[in-house]
Parts: sequence; structure tokens; C-alpha cells
Amino acid sequence: MVERITNDLLRRGLLILALLLPGAALAAESAAVTSPRVTATLLSSRDVVAPGERFQVALSQKIAKGWHTYWANPGDSGEPTRIAWTLPTGFNAGAIQWPAPKALPVEPLVNFGFSDAVLLPVEISVPEGAQPGERLTLKANATWLVCEKICIPEEGSFTLDLKVGTAPVADEAAQSRIDAARAALPQPAAFRAKLTQDGDALALALPGLAQPVEELRYFPLLETLIEHAAPQTATNTAGGTTLQLTRSSSFKVGETELGGVITYREAGVPRALSLMADVEPALVNSTAAAEAPQIAKAPAVVRVATAPESNLTLWAALAFAFAGGLILNLMPCVLPVLFIKALGFAQAAQASRAEVREQGLLFLCGVLASFIILAGAVITLAALGTSIGWGFQLQSPPVVIALAVIMVLIGLNLLGAFEIGGSVQGAGHGLASSGGRLGAFMTGGLAVIVATPCTAPFMGAAMGYAVTQPPQIALAVFLALALGFAAPVVILSFAPGWLRMLPKPGRWMVILKQAFAFPMFATATWLVWVASVQAGPGGVLAALAAILAAGFLVWLLGLGRGAGGRTRIALSAVALFVAVSAGAFVLQSAVPSATDPARAGEIEAWSPERVSALQAEGRPVFVNFTAAWCITCLANERVALVRQEVKDAFAKLNVAYLKADWTNRNATIAAALAEHGRAGVPLYLFYPGTRGGQAEVLPQLLTTDMLIEAAGRAAGKEAKTAQNGP
Repeated sequence: MVERITNDLLRRGLLILALLLPGAALAAESAAVTSPRVTATLLSSRDVVAPGERFQVALSQKIAKGWHTYWANPGDSGEPTRIAWTLPTGFNAGAIQWPAPKALPVEPLVNFGFSDAVLLPVEISVPEGAQPGERLTLKANATWLVCEKICIPEEGSFTLDLKVGTAPVADEAAQSRIDAARAALPQPAAFRAKLTQDGDALALALPGLAQPVEELRYFPLLETLIEHAAPQTATNTAGGTTLQLTRSSSFKVGETELGGVITYREAGVPRALSLMADVEPALVNSTAAAEAPQIAKAPAVVRVATAPESNLTLWAALAFAFAGGLILNLMPCVLPVLFIKALGFAQAAQASRAEVREQGLLFLCGVLASFIILAGAVITLAALGTSIGWGFQLQSPPVVIALAVIMVLIGLNLLGAFEIGGSVQGAGHGLASSGGRLGAFMTGGLAVIVATPCTAPFMGAAMGYAVTQPPQIALAVFLALALGFAAPVVILSFAPGWLRMLPKPGRWMVILKQAFAFPMFATATWLVWVASVQAGPGGVLAALAAILAAGFLVWLLGLGRGAGGRTRIALSAVALFVAVSAGAFVLQSAVPSATDPARAGEIEAWSPERVSALQAEGRPVFVNFTAAWCITCLANERVALVRQEVKDAFAKLNVAYLKADWTNRNATIAAALAEHGRAGVPLYLFYPGTRGGQAEVLPQLLTTDMLIEAAGRAAGKEAKTAQNGP
């Protein structure tokens, strides 16, 4: 009996000692999870909790200079911090109590979030049935995105060991920090705001702000409401303040009331109010609520801000498209076709100004018609749920082979093996004929077709913008690209004085015309090589057979010009048979081969799963989205990617090189391009060597220094995700 009483007294004494000295056995702050960017801990306002009470915990983030984490609505890019709880039975955790965010410019975007340090309070409720003396373990797994020029997803696991007592015992230091953070939370506004349509903009009426305030800014919880980077203009009246807001380009509202926060300074003192805004019924889309993800539950899209293309306006997209079209004229896949037009202008140098202008305008019409057809195909297939991009027609081996045949025939025509549409030897001859007009129009169309393997600077941004917009906007971007592409030829046709500076027609013109045949043959050679990549040896055989059949057809047609009626009919029948047979052979033979895209030694085939696996191993990953028919891609490989210094840097930093080959159609690659705002190749991504790390998007034109520096950033110490076990 005495021993039992002694043991009971000893247990009670130990419990009292634990309650009096809670730090000896309890933890009001978890172990820290540390990375070079963020140091995170979980705080508890209690060392001992009481049955039925509610107490506060908070996730503390100390953020390195220049980096930031995100608010509930991250703004133009980013992802909010999330906490997943593992609690004892009966315990419940509330939502994060968000402090007022700051607008964080990351040109040309604006993010909403926190820098330096932030405390995110969460309320925990204790069940009435909790037993005094019971030991508790609260576990939380938090994820957050921290960004500077690149974005690094981080995570940490946190554990708090608490006890249940008959009365709560506070941890004074943690309680003080959490109380200060909660006191700084946005206070509920004493008024309701009203959101209305104001022309093309939005107006947010704030009747409770009758006096002018400074630095007023509205932070909506809904991501699809406003353009976050646009200025917000305040107008004060006796009835309050009205904020002029710019509608989001993806505007969508599904509720009649919206939550948000306003921040401002009043007499130099910072203020923050949480408010609800009544939405004008005309702004509400009844399907938006079902379609739009909830901010607190669904991950936000992470858009890495690396270039102005990330957030284009319509006018910027039109300007980029026009500039891209101009530069496209300098691409090697376009120059051979433009040689033909230059030759025609040279021959017309002594003709009337009206005839030369007509040639230029017909070329423009051919370019516009071809771009309209391409735009129609992209828009129609996108509406049907099929993703295609710039250069999509060259993903078809039969189309590639047909273009190779056309290039060979043009080359033979320039060499004088045969004539199309009458002789073009004499200056100005045939310009006024229907053949000359048709030739000018078709030259514009052909130039567009062979231009599509190339992606000029600025084009990637413009095309990526176009394919995500309504049809009328997408068509406007394509037309701007067409105008830029045709501009040099049209300007030249309206400035015949430049052409008259050339010598008078003579033998030099015949020699020049013949010389232009060889760029055509070079282009045909390249197209046959593209067919070999797409369809293997069968593609080469089909291309050579098609070229042979085309030459034979031209010879037959030449024989038929001076023949009698029966002979001409017979020759036409043979020509038709040859054409049909050759076409059938091409369609049968030009089947994409199932070659291994990873056959190039250390270069592996790309897949999203492979990227994730390599990041899990801690390896930085370089992904090259390319195609055999993409001249820009091939130029980057020759200029930068195959350079020994780049290979040495990749080897030293253990960079994995993956290639996403879009030579043939691939829905997964098309979706990945669309995800990064691109409608075509090239696209270059550098992933850090950390699980789930977001890619840095490199420019479309590469240099060795650019690749080496990007590899260093991806492989640096800053590219490791913070993780910690319980």
C-alpha cells in the first residue's frame, strides 16, 4: 500500500514539474527546415492545451533577400503556401489566416506575396474529450514556392509535441510573436464594396474610404478578375473612393460576391482591410464557378518570368508578330524562294512602275492567303481539341516530299531545262500575262510554306499568345506576321528606282537566274533529309521516286506541246498514271519510322516522367524541344549545343540532356509547348536538380555562355529543395 501511494505521489509530482517547466519536456517550436532561401519553423502559442479550447499555431518563414513566397492569390505567377495536417483524433485545423500581401514586381509581371519574413497563423481546436495528462503530436507537411529569377518549390515536415492539462499553459515567446502577427492581419471592413463594369474596365466602389488615402491597392482572391500588373487609379468623392481596375485577359467571375484585401497608408500609417465586394450581375458568368479552380484547393500555374513574352498584350503580340515576320525573310529556308521574286523584279527593272507594283501586291496576296489558311487550320483544330503549332504541315512526310519535288522543279526551271508560263528570258516579258500574275501570287504562297520550319526571334511569343486567344485575335496575330513577312518585297515593288540602279538586262541576268537554282536544290536536299528522319530509308526512297516521277511528267508534258490530238491524249494518260502511281508509292512508303529518339549517345528521349526521375536524383535537366525541319533549332545545335565547352560544362555539373523531338506529330510534346506558351519549336528548358523544381525558359537563340551560365544556376546550391523529416 505504501509503495503504491509513493508511486502515485511520484507520478503526480512529475506531472506538476512538467507543467511548471514545460520546456523540459514539451516543444512549442518545431525543428527548423532550412534552405539557402527560406528557414521555416512551426510555432505553438501553447505548451499545454486544455480540453475544448482553441489555440494558435503559425508557420514562420524567414526569406532570403531578393526572394519571395506567395499569398493566397499569387498574382501573375507563383503558388501559395499550403499546409497538410496530421492531427490526433478530434483535433481540427482551420485555414491559413493570410497577412496582407505586397505587390512584388518581376518585370513585366506583378506577384502577390511576402519578402523578408512572414508568419501564417492557423487555429487548432481541441476536442472536449481530450484527457489531461495525454501527450499529443501535431504533424504538418507544408509546401511553398520561393522565387527570385527562378522559382524553387520547397517543402518541410514539422512536429509539435504538446500535452493536455486541466488549464492551458502559454509559451510566452511564441504567443507574443503569433499575437503580433494576428494583430497585423487585415481587419474586416465596416462596409461592403461594389464591383461594376466601367466600359472596358472595372470599377471598385469603396464607400468606407471617404478621405483620400495613399498607396491604395486592391488584392482580389480571384485570380481571373484583374490584370495584376496594371495600375490601379483611385478617385475620391464625398461618397467614398472608387478604384479603376483593368479586366483580366482571362476574365471570369462565377459568384455574386468576391473576397479580397485593400492596403493603403493613412497619415503615413499602413492599413489593411479584408472586404467583400458585391458583383454587378452583368459581370457574372454562370459557368465560371464550376470551371474555375478554387484558390485554396487547386495548385496555381507556375509561370516563370524570363522574358516579356510571358505576359503579352494584344498590341505587343501584334508588334512581335510583325517583327518576327520581317526577320523571317532572313532565314535560310525562305531566302531561296525570295531569290525567285528578286529575279522577277530584276527582270522588271526597266518595265512600268504599275507592273512592278502589281507584282508586289500579288505576292502580298499570296502571303496573306497562305497565312489565313494556316491560321484557319490552327484555330479549327484547336477548337476541336487538337494542339498543332507553327510548322505543323512539315510533320507530314508526304508534304515534306512534295515540297522537295517543287524545289527540284523550280531549280530545273531556273536552269532552263523547261519553261513554265512562257519564257522569262527577256526583261519584263510575261509580267502582264496571266501566268506572270499567277506566278507572283504562288511565289508568296510558296514562301510561306517553306518559311514554317523557321521560328524567328519574337515569333515564339507571338504565336504562343495567338493560340491561346479567341479566333479573331489569333487571326489578327497571324495577319500581322504575314504583313511583316511580305513587307520587304512590297516595299521594293513600290520603290522601282532601286531596281533601275541595276544594269540593263543581259547575259548577267541569265547567269544570275541559273545561280538561283542551286539554293533550290540545297533546300530540296535538306527536305529529303527531313523525310529520312521522319520515315527512315523508306522516306528517302519515296522522295527520290517522287522527284524522278516529277521529272518524267514534265518531260511528257513538254513532248505533248507540239504533238497532235491523239498523241497528246495518250501522253496525258501516261502522265496521269505516273502521277497516281507515284503518289500512292509516296503515301505507302513515307511512313514515320519507329526509330529510337535516344540513340544519340548521352542524349536521352524526353518525357515528363523522365524529368521528374532525374530531378529526384538531384540532377539538373536540360530539355531541347526541337525538330529536324526546324532551321533555327539546327542552327542552335551547330552554334552552341554541340560546342565542346558546353559538353564539358554539362558533364562537370552532371546535367542530363533530354531531347523532345517534334519532327513527327506528338501530342505530349505539343501539350508541353502549349503549357510554356509556345506554338512551335525551338523551346529550351533548364530544370534545377531538385524534386519538382520549375524550369527556366531560355531564349530562342542560344550562345555557349548562355547555356553554361544556365547550367550553373540549375546545378548550384540554391537549386536544392529544403526537406526535413519529422
